[in-house]
Amino acid sequence: MSTMETVLEWVALGCLLGGALLSFAAGVGLVRFPDLLSRLHTAAKPQILGLILILIGIGLRLAPDPQVGILLLVALFQLLTVPVAAHIAGRVTYRTSRVRRDLLVIDELRDQLDEDKAGPEQR
Repeated sequence: MSTMETVLEWVALGCLLGGALLSFAAGVGLVRFPDLLSRLHTAAKPQILGLILILIGIGLRLAPDPQVGILLLVALFQLLTVPVAAHIAGRVTYRTSRVRRDLLVIDELRDQLDEDKAGPEQR
């Protein structure tokens, strides 16, 4: 085993461990955070970064294999779909009044919805 292969093995190991830790932190946040909006935040951000680190680690281990391109597709689809799904779930949660308003620091959506309810004649 050459020095470069050894370095790549250690980098892959670091990526896999870092991704596993981030994914674990996302799971703990889902259980421990008080409301759905906080849980959505912890489910989306560290989960995506953790998955990408794991995919990088796997890709470094499988480097000469031509199927590494599939890992890129998985990462791309996750980057595109998870934030959109979290955004939609957050909007639905807000509109169905399942948000703990005492935990919100800034509520920009409430002002927008109040303007929409007022109608065009009161703007």
